[in-house]
Amino acid sequence: MTNLIEIRGVTHAYKTAAGPLPVLDNLEIAIPEGGFCAVVGPSGCGKSTLTRLIAGLMFPDQGEVWLHGERVRSPRRSVGMAFQNPVLLEWRTILQNVILPLEIVDPRMPKAKKEARARELLALVGLEGFEDKRPSELSGGMRQRASLCRSLVHRPEVLILDEPFGALDAFTREDLWQLMHRLRAEESFTALLITHDLRESVYLADQVVVLSGRPARTQYVLDIDMPGIRPIDMLYTARSVEWLATLRRQIEIAQGRTAEPATSTETAT
Repeated sequence: MTNLIEIRGVTHAYKTAAGPLPVLDNLEIAIPEGGFCAVVGPSGCGKSTLTRLIAGLMFPDQGEVWLHGERVRSPRRSVGMAFQNPVLLEWRTILQNVILPLEIVDPRMPKAKKEARARELLALVGLEGFEDKRPSELSGGMRQRASLCRSLVHRPEVLILDEPFGALDAFTREDLWQLMHRLRAEESFTALLITHDLRESVYLADQVVVLSGRPARTQYVLDIDMPGIRPIDMLYTARSVEWLATLRRQIEIAQGRTAEPATSTETAT
């Protein structure tokens, strides 16, 4: 299977008044086309830095980032991003917010075609009838649904999700997890999810990458072979409990709470 995203030996440090702050150290990650990869690790280990490198918003000190066989050297239009804060513009309606990426990446597209694409996505996520509302008129979960539509409206090759469900209540979060499976079935994208929620990583991803403490390296990779739309009840099966226990143990290692050596990779079947 062809890898759409490849992180090859990436090392990066931030410049500070006290000197360089190492964040990533010889990081290696490969995500196949159509795959869904979740990245977990200790707070501050460089997960969000990774998303900016993939999007071409910054560049590594050493190593390379590749998308679809091309080295990333500039910001990429083929990347869609959704964050913990939906950042919707209050002076625009929900429909106008969703079409915003199309105005930037494809300004010549007829307005009617832009609106039709946005309405298609809004209907898919259950927001049909809310197109003319302002962001403040929607609940947090509804705003995040609109944010997901905005990130997908220009049909990106890569969807980056930087803790988009972290601020939501447990019931809304699980509802949006199930929505992500439906979106994945309807839309064609390769996804990278940054999360602190191990249940979220197991439910959504085909592959969970555990990063070590800063400077982050690839400490452990768990492959979850469960294709198709997953029922939420799968999180309560013995197999999922085992996966979660494995990931929890790896996080303890990454945090330095245990000295037990980490196993580099495991395939869950």
